[in-house]
Amino acid sequence: MQGKFKLLILITAALGAMAVILGAFGSHFLAERLEPKSLSAFKTGVLYHFIHTLALFCTALLYRIYRIKGLFYVGLYFLAGITMFSGSLYLLATQNLLGINLPQFFGLITPLGGLALLGAWAAIFFTVIKIKTN
Repeated sequence: MQGKFKLLILITAALGAMAVILGAFGSHFLAERLEPKSLSAFKTGVLYHFIHTLALFCTALLYRIYRIKGLFYVGLYFLAGITMFSGSLYLLATQNLLGINLPQFFGLITPLGGLALLGAWAAIFFTVIKIKTN
């Protein structure tokens, strides 16, 4: 239990730091180098990255308080969703700048990441609804 909680908090800290770095990178470096549509996609990735990092933090706290094993896996779904959703947006938005040509199917990773995030939220809902209250 303690080890899994610690792992979720460490993942959250790393994701939070990455979100700050990528947000600053987007604002200061990419703002002048990307087309508006690509910059908007990058900013969307950063926004969802931040929001779901905070959701992961809250999930870790719920896991610690209620000791429900399933919440650990919800945290991993948030990690997968952030990686797939935001990560794909980061790569898609900067592919020309990076000099890479991503295959067309790569764009499907973004909605799959969104489904992982949605699944994590749904899992929290159905897990917490089962918690007995006084």
